[in-house]
Amino acid sequence: MTAPVAIVKTSVPAIRELIDEWAAKKPDQTFLISPENGDAITFQTLQNRVRAISQSISKRGIKPGQSVAYALGNSTEAATTILGILYGGYLATAINLVAGNDVITYVLEHSETKLIFANEAGLKAIDQPLKALPTIPVETRRPQEIDDTYFESETEWAELGGLLMYTSGTTGRPKGVVLSQQNLLAGGTNTALAHQLTKHDRGMCVLPLYHINGLCVTVMGALVSGGSLVIPAKFSVSSFWDTIADNLCTWFSVVPTQISYLLHEESPTQSATALKQVRFGRSASAPLSPDVQSAFEEKFKMPIIETMGLTETAAQILSNPLPPGIRKIGSPGIAFGNEVIIADEKQNELPRGTEGEVLVRGPNVMRYYLKNAEATAETITKQGWLRTGDLGKMDDDGYVYITGRLKELIIKGGENIAPREIDEALYSHSDVIEAAAFACPCKQYGERVEAAVMIAEQANVSEKELLELCNARLGKFKSPDRIHFLPELPKGPSGKIQRMKLAELLF
Repeated sequence: MTAPVAIVKTSVPAIRELIDEWAAKKPDQTFLISPENGDAITFQTLQNRVRAISQSISKRGIKPGQSVAYALGNSTEAATTILGILYGGYLATAINLVAGNDVITYVLEHSETKLIFANEAGLKAIDQPLKALPTIPVETRRPQEIDDTYFESETEWAELGGLLMYTSGTTGRPKGVVLSQQNLLAGGTNTALAHQLTKHDRGMCVLPLYHINGLCVTVMGALVSGGSLVIPAKFSVSSFWDTIADNLCTWFSVVPTQISYLLHEESPTQSATALKQVRFGRSASAPLSPDVQSAFEEKFKMPIIETMGLTETAAQILSNPLPPGIRKIGSPGIAFGNEVIIADEKQNELPRGTEGEVLVRGPNVMRYYLKNAEATAETITKQGWLRTGDLGKMDDDGYVYITGRLKELIIKGGENIAPREIDEALYSHSDVIEAAAFACPCKQYGERVEAAVMIAEQANVSEKELLELCNARLGKFKSPDRIHFLPELPKGPSGKIQRMKLAELLF
């Protein structure tokens, strides 16, 4: 593989220096683009805007390291606001706009938020929580004034700021993941390294900036490589390819659900010729079905690079290499920029081909869980390994294959069944758009297998047909007893299907 041309130097300690460096070296180069209104933000404009935001926070008496939240739907203005919070050395606290009132209230209280930046979408999400927390001020307008002497004299910000992003909390209260600025830059650098991003690349961000994939992969990946980024307000199947073609995007990052939606769109408006500048699409946040990946690549004539990342690791830990490097369908790839091993219950590395827990260590690994020393100690070992909770195997070439989640395994009659096996069998049917297997209590076996699917419009698929497909591919024991047809499967903000909620939803 060829090393990327423009990667941030390891001597650059923080996001402020990186933005200042690009503003000095290439002030007129475009960094952020809004496809809706044509707003194009250069590196010089970016520097001006983040400085104004940083200074406006300071004037409120908020100290570096304190929590400044953002409740923002995607836009170029949202990206500059987040970078402005980081530029001043504050703890940028992500508010998940679809988390619900109780979770948002908890996040604002737990993080001791001093100020919230919000746009129209964010104001709706925080309306009820603010009634319970009326003393937290909200900023809705972009500040304009800049005093350059402030940045020359201010010194305490560098080691205090970072990102505070809460996990989904499907098994209890969400945990606040604290990532330093160095963690964020390492996450962006790992993305740029794996995908060979340069100043000539232009990405498209359709994942929410309050999720680690949207923020760290696309924004930080573009920032460290000195490239540019198109940020639509939301993901749209009907306008996806037009936006890429019109803005000459060379790559995009999506989740498997979005890939499935694009695959089932009947008439893409752009031809392969109009999309010839696209080097690759990137998939993360959940396992990508090999059948879906192969069908997408055949239809759109472009490679999909499967990857894997976590909030706790500033996104990416594994990626398949770009062509002509070897991509292994069904694997999220090899380690880039960090170490990854497969370990036993005592965190000892296992031989290749043996199933165990996936552990990761590197400069992208989080600092700690906020106000939760016990969970931090359970997750990060004394040797610095982060326990992902994912089960997997590693082949002789270093490619990892995820076999399941420790907490999601279906234990039927004492036998472990990985739900992903069943998901992939269901995805092999051309009309299945979303699929997820899950465990249900069973008097005979302890747990039984059931599954839920969403199928394409106008499709005529029966439960019997899908059960026969599973039986043929998996055998009777692993196959679901029932398959539920839903208009849509429950998903988190990243688009990942929330398997653990299905039993609760259906029974």
